[in-house]
Amino acid sequence: MAKTQLAEKPAPAPQPLPRGAHGTFYWNELLTRDPEAAKKFYATTIGWSFEPMPAAGGGTYWCAKLGEHYIGGIFDISGPEFAGLPEHWMSYLAVDDVDARAKRAVAAGAVLTKTLDIPNVGCIAMLREPGGAGIGWITPAPKT
Repeated sequence: MAKTQLAEKPAPAPQPLPRGAHGTFYWNELLTRDPEAAKKFYATTIGWSFEPMPAAGGGTYWCAKLGEHYIGGIFDISGPEFAGLPEHWMSYLAVDDVDARAKRAVAAGAVLTKTLDIPNVGCIAMLREPGGAGIGWITPAPKT
């Protein structure tokens, strides 16, 4: 007679960390020379809608939305200051203190390329990590 094996209870699935928790991916944005074509593509294929926001230095930043939720952005890189920069997606990690973390990153071999303080969004550091990949770090603004 074959022995019946008792099925083990599956372990509970890990719960996701809250949005904005230190060390988690917080935001993604597409850097493109043709925001209108990108908006059309993602609206048609994914169902995103877009809301304009004034960009630092002029122009428009497009916040991507899925329903009422902001889920990413589109940044126009058609200006001459972006010559040679390929179109790409840029990810941002939430960090607890962007200034302190950027100092640690530079000490660990990263290159700090830009800092921004965007009202109602947060403090941002743009870095090139030692392997050469670009990454943004953000300390999100407190929710009001």
